[in-house]
Amino acid sequence: MEPVVVEEIYGGPGPEDLANAAAAIAQALRAFAATEAQAAAGLRACLPTPADAGPISDVRRLRSVAAAAAEAASRAALLLEAADLVAPGGPAGVTAEALAAAAKRAGLPPAVLVPLLRAAALSLPTDDASARIAAAIRVQELAASLTG
Repeated sequence: MEPVVVEEIYGGPGPEDLANAAAAIAQALRAFAATEAQAAAGLRACLPTPADAGPISDVRRLRSVAAAAAEAASRAALLLEAADLVAPGGPAGVTAEALAAAAKRAGLPPAVLVPLLRAAALSLPTDDASARIAAAIRVQELAASLTG
């Protein structure tokens, strides 16, 4: 009797699983972007307008809130671009290079995307185990490229 090779039976995620994973990661990144955009809008609402003094009177607090709003808006824009780059799938190295370039254009280090990508892989709204495994594999590949 010949030995059974596990890889022949369980070959890992297939092309459709990888495509589903890319789409699910992109959707999770879009949801994160919406959360960041809402945070930015909420913080901006606290800032005074020329016609209204607003709820913040201390200049230091005002600057802190303005900076936090700008950072949240910047992260939201980066996450939307990252979602567009991840969605089509493709080689991890090519996607990681595009993500790194997007982060640099946003004035952020590429490594800032790593925890967001990992969180996206963990928050997939699917019970498709193969897609979850493919997402975890893809994010690990992207993380290695972005931090390496």
